[in-house]
Amino acid sequence: MATTKVSTGILHKVPADMQEALVSNAEILEKWNSLTPIMRNEWICWTTIVKKEETRKDHIKRMREELLEGKRQPCCWPGCPHRNKNAKKWFKGM
Repeated sequence: MATTKVSTGILHKVPADMQEALVSNAEILEKWNSLTPIMRNEWICWTTIVKKEETRKDHIKRMREELLEGKRQPCCWPGCPHRNKNAKKWFKGM
């Protein structure tokens, strides 16, 4: 039986909509769980920091596609501003 455990990040927990997307495909879940906690944290923050629900859904879709392609972190992402103070300059109001 395949595992349905979804590993989390270092600061952020995996929200329900991301968990649902990850467990819906065993290959995606395996790739997710093979990431380091910092890499998972970057995906979670990249997905949850957006303001619009539509953008969040797009990020989840893109995360699934990119994990299947073998990418290990979001492209063109300055990093989690909650963890990396240097990344805060890219986010207004933080």
